[in-house]
Amino acid sequence: MLSTVDELIALGIDYAVVACPTALHEEVGLKLAEAGVGALIEKPVADTVEGARRLVEAFETRGLVAGVGHIERCNPALLSLRTRLEAGELGDVFQVVTRRQGPFPHRIADVGVVKDLATHDIDLTAWVTGQQYTSIAAHTVSKSGRPHEDMVSAVGKLSDGTMVSHLVNWLSPLKERFTSVTGERGCFIADTLTADLTFYSNAAVATEWEALQAFRGVSEGDMIRYAIPKREPLLVEHELFRDAVLGKSKDICTLRQGLRTVEVAAAVIDSARSGTTVRLDPEGVAS
Repeated sequence: MLSTVDELIALGIDYAVVACPTALHEEVGLKLAEAGVGALIEKPVADTVEGARRLVEAFETRGLVAGVGHIERCNPALLSLRTRLEAGELGDVFQVVTRRQGPFPHRIADVGVVKDLATHDIDLTAWVTGQQYTSIAAHTVSKSGRPHEDMVSAVGKLSDGTMVSHLVNWLSPLKERFTSVTGERGCFIADTLTADLTFYSNAAVATEWEALQAFRGVSEGDMIRYAIPKREPLLVEHELFRDAVLGKSKDICTLRQGLRTVEVAAAVIDSARSGTTVRLDPEGVAS
């Protein structure tokens, strides 16, 4: 039984998984980096933007392998969705909508719903689309008597003009993990609780009404529920990081990508506090 990070480092480990409370990620991560030990840090990578930047610098300057545990990247439904978007199956992407809600998790005490849950949706949205957030506007409420927010509703825009919408809370008895991506050829629906991916295709709407002929509407077309391999996401995440440490793969969420997610989460909180839309440039600087 070990009681300190130093005792763990003294064992001569190749890498460590940092799964302590979010507020301790920076302290533990910096100790590992200073000792030359790689790390898979649970999401979010840090509780502040400044802390996340210090972690990025600490690991990058030493050439160490480090990643962030944004486990939705390993969900079979989202992996399949990303592959299909990259292949152009949806055509131009118009909108990404996520809903993530359920009962309050009593193990979380140091951050609110934005940093704990909404970071999942921020990361997966940027990851599946390959785009960056350029603006965000949000509202939050705190109804559980805790100092942190427990519900957030946010809308934003990605670098290619795609609209995004996130609804996240700890106040619902219904547990939901929903992602929809709508584009010119239809709509993908991913349920990450069951790892199911469904495609609803567009069907052209013909009209003889001359005044409406210029409007290109759609109607319900075919529906396809894909049969996809369903491996356990946590196992996949750890296999990918192991392979990255061994130099076999680089398919992990990097600390720099994790930093970007923390920057967007901070912009969500800033927007809710100020009542304004927060702009982010492609490099992640909010204004």
